Amino acid sequence: MTDSKRRVLVTGATRGLGLEIAKAFAREGAQVAFNGRDSSVLEAHCVSLRQQGLSAEALAADLAESPEAIAHKAAERLGGLDVVVHAAGLRDRRKTEDLDGPDFAALLDVNLTAAYRLARAALPFLQASAAGRLIFVTSIAARIARKPDPAYTASKGGLEALSRSLAVEFGADNLTVNAIAPGWFVTEPNKALSEDPQVQGFVDARIPLKRWGRPEELAPAVLFLASPAASFVNGITLTIDGGMSAQM
Repeated sequence: MTDSKRRVLVTGATRGLGLEIAKAFAREGAQVAFNGRDSSVLEAHCVSLRQQGLSAEALAADLAESPEAIAHKAAERLGGLDVVVHAAGLRDRRKTEDLDGPDFAALLDVNLTAAYRLARAALPFLQASAAGRLIFVTSIAARIARKPDPAYTASKGGLEALSRSLAVEFGADNLTVNAIAPGWFVTEPNKALSEDPQVQGFVDARIPLKRWGRPEELAPAVLFLASPAASFVNGITLTIDGGMSAQM
């Protein structure tokens, strides 16, 4: 299937890594549905891309409330789905003694349960595709931890395990399921952290490249996993972290 015919849904496409991923697919010629909660921001992004002759549909909806509706609306607008990239998620950095059970469950509901519900709803469309691709954006926090971050770490670990499980279950349908695990990337939510000298000291000590990642450095990896070149890549987590998780 050529890039110009691929139908792609990206969640969490209002800003940050999700936005960069969605824009990268549009620039490759795909038909892209941008999902996020802020309709005005989404529409502004899509208008800008359409003015460049690219295909971009704004699909404003809260993933936590209606993941099934998001999958079905995207398929309806695009005429099906070939690629689903789940990049939406929340973070709550409170330590365990301050994070009660309901708040822990609420974060898991968005980061893990909603991801499962979205995938489940999208699977029939991806199975009908000539080469379906489901890609979860997890985190290096799925495998290594930094305190205090119990809920986020647990949710991303579960998401990585979910991707492997679905890869095994649906591989026979010519559908691949993989994950991308970003490290420290400069996005809107952590811009202040990226400018903190103390944090930069941590980055210098822990990341062999001694810098933060740029969002545009993550998108090509997602494009690869969605491409024909990755037709035999299934059930993996591709870590993009500048070597952070490789260093003792």
